[in-house]
Amino acid sequence: MDGSVRASLDAAAGPPPPFRGNESSLVSALKTLLFFTILMVTLPIGLYFATKAYIFEGSMKMSSSDSYFYAAIVAVLAVHVVLALFVYVAWNEGTPKGKGKDD
Repeated sequence: MDGSVRASLDAAAGPPPPFRGNESSLVSALKTLLFFTILMVTLPIGLYFATKAYIFEGSMKMSSSDSYFYAAIVAVLAVHVVLALFVYVAWNEGTPKGKGKDD
């Protein structure tokens, strides 16, 4: 290869420019992810133990084995609700706030 061509290729293959995107949108996305991660861990576990102790065994006087089963169903439903909310929020995160007529 010619020396001048090699020098120009080496200069073009330098380090990429630093990312200068919208840092506020990145921070917003990370905050949303952190919020839903905490919600995904705490809500189903909390609902499981709360419904087992207070609703199924306390109010409805169910046996321990039955209350485990129904409390698990409540926890699984909570997981699905949190996932659906996360998908909804993530889907609408990049859309503009105003719903006016596009001109």
